[in-house]
Amino acid sequence: MDASQMKAMTEATRLTREGRLAEATALIQQTLASPAVPWRMPDAPSAGEETGRTPGRNPDPPLTLPAGQGTKLRRAIPGWLTRRRTLPSQDGETLVRPNRPATPAVKRPAGQFEAFSYANAAGTRAYRLYVPSGHTGDAVPLVVMLHGGTQDAATFAAATGMNDLAERQGFLVAYPEQPSSANPGKYWNWFVPGHQHRDEGEPSLIAGITRQVIERYGADASRVYVAGFSAGGAMAAVMAAVYPDLYAAVGVHSGLPYAAAGDIASAFTAMKQGSSRPAGSTARPVPLIVFHGDRDTTVAPVNAAGLIGDVLAAAFPDGSPGTPPAVVTTGQVPGGHAYTRTRYQDPVGAALAERWIIHQGGHTWSGGVAHGSYTDPRGPDASAELIRFFDEHLAPGSHPIAS
Repeated sequence: MDASQMKAMTEATRLTREGRLAEATALIQQTLASPAVPWRMPDAPSAGEETGRTPGRNPDPPLTLPAGQGTKLRRAIPGWLTRRRTLPSQDGETLVRPNRPATPAVKRPAGQFEAFSYANAAGTRAYRLYVPSGHTGDAVPLVVMLHGGTQDAATFAAATGMNDLAERQGFLVAYPEQPSSANPGKYWNWFVPGHQHRDEGEPSLIAGITRQVIERYGADASRVYVAGFSAGGAMAAVMAAVYPDLYAAVGVHSGLPYAAAGDIASAFTAMKQGSSRPAGSTARPVPLIVFHGDRDTTVAPVNAAGLIGDVLAAAFPDGSPGTPPAVVTTGQVPGGHAYTRTRYQDPVGAALAERWIIHQGGHTWSGGVAHGSYTDPRGPDASAELIRFFDEHLAPGSHPIAS
């Protein structure tokens, strides 16, 4: 940064500490518009990355089928991912996985995509909820999806194709929305200390939405998961850190570790260089799956390693002996990107964490629909892999539900 940009960052930090977040964000955005700065606010696509921000490209899915109609869903038991993909063996062989078709399906999912809101002392947040057709109140899994900056629930749902998976596999999907009144760019405020603690700020609102859906729709409390993209991925890491009893596993796509920053200026430093704090900021490791493009110029790929480092440090404190070696597999999407998957196990051999590095991938949702909001359909299907990983985990102390 030059002297004028450094001065602007200092002023933004002062405004943040005074609680004037909107002014600070506007100043940062104005500063980063300078050609001297080659990186951007979270979720702003890099040169050559597909944005798909054509107006009207991602309309809300229609409410075509009232709840209660259609085929009754089966109960949530291990194996709720019915279209299971074969896991790679442990000898490091090359793996080939097809991604989602390059063009979105013409027909929208048949379930309901309804709008709700939740309020507590921290404020109010709207959210959208996808309920698959035929849901009659059986205990099914719940996935909470946190959008990136400039997105909303409908565009994020359309980009990731998560509602299509939910319809086929029979689970609920909640999409909390960050309003522009909370952040001008609709970024979750993962970098503000007041939004990094249990029962405070935005984490309390997201947790409240999660519990509200569990109570209203009878979701299986042992199979509740949270995932997000970019700023939403960073906030998903916050949720896993401060609510390890609520979420059985977490997915972070192109995001940052918990408490990687404490203000706007340090947030941009972390985005560019990674977190400066030591690994191991969480007391209880929540199983984690991470996706990151190695050509991401918005959020540096080093943050993926930081996320994994936190889980391993919590699972194996002080370099505990007997840490299982990582299992590395490689793959290639036909006509698309190559990738490397590193799988980390706990002492009994269960999956503790996975890191997917998409080679030549940018700041986009891997395997997302063509022309979606920040998507790259040439990558491995991150949405399907999230659900496959989530399917392997129950909340601590939970037991499978008998069929």
